[in-house]
Amino acid sequence: MHKLLGAVGAFCLLVTSAGGALAEEKKPGPADGFNIHVMAPHKMEDGTIGGPFHHYCKGISPEVLQCLLFESTDPNALLVEVEYFIAKPVSRAHVPLKTWNKFYHDHEVEIATGRVQILDMPEDKAKEVAAVAAQTDGIIFHLWPKGAKAPNGHVGHPTSVGHKPRKE
Repeated sequence: MHKLLGAVGAFCLLVTSAGGALAEEKKPGPADGFNIHVMAPHKMEDGTIGGPFHHYCKGISPEVLQCLLFESTDPNALLVEVEYFIAKPVSRAHVPLKTWNKFYHDHEVEIATGRVQILDMPEDKAKEVAAVAAQTDGIIFHLWPKGAKAPNGHVGHPTSVGHKPRKE
């Protein structure tokens, strides 16, 4: 996970330094730094394939990467999902297997499907990020139903395409 955070940190430094004076005038906040751009479809709760969703992610600790998910790259796109990438030793030690199988997915399995794309960085860095992400489990919170004019309060939990339940 430390390699991912190092790549994130280097990428964030590049983006921040490109901002110049604006970066110096603004005090950093929690919404800053979502600079890892990943695109992947999700298997929705009804079994259909949704997306692909544009994930904008940042590392917040050695064990957690968090992502804001949108249906497009339009500057006014709705935030429709949130996903957490949790280091496997953490998620698997603290989440009961039945809960994991219902809500989580293994990023190694997801990446192996070939449906995940890491965008906006050189290919060698994208492979490095993917290798570290493969060491995590994901949990998605779907907040805004497709086509709805407003969220209805239901929080869905899609998984990755190719999700496989774990056995003890």
